[in-house]
Amino acid sequence: QIQLVESGGGLVQAGGSLRLSCAVSGSIFRINTMAWYRQAPGKQRELVASVTSGGNTNYADSVKGRFTISRDNAKNLVYLQMNSLKPDDTAVYYCNADIFRLDRTYEARSYWGQGTQVTVSS
Repeated sequence: QIQLVESGGGLVQAGGSLRLSCAVSGSIFRINTMAWYRQAPGKQRELVASVTSGGNTNYADSVKGRFTISRDNAKNLVYLQMNSLKPDDTAVYYCNADIFRLDRTYEARSYWGQGTQVTVSS
């Protein structure tokens, strides 16, 4: 059983900051890429940022320079520091990870958290 649990969402004014956290637990052999996605009402889910196990990062153009993704490999945590938030950042944010399970070490599967709401008021 693998679980991803997000925290840190909430309501913030434009220009403010939030830090999202995602804790991964369960029968984990190894975690490859970890990522944050978001889905706004009426829109498709989109990639916000990702980080490989080696620390290489990738960002959506819309958040470059404002958001920072990081991870703690020892604790199976991934973070998203969001600064200079805009109303357009309002969405449900989902944690995602590609995980090799202890009973399936030959193949990684993609797992999702339940999502955390981020609302940015103007």
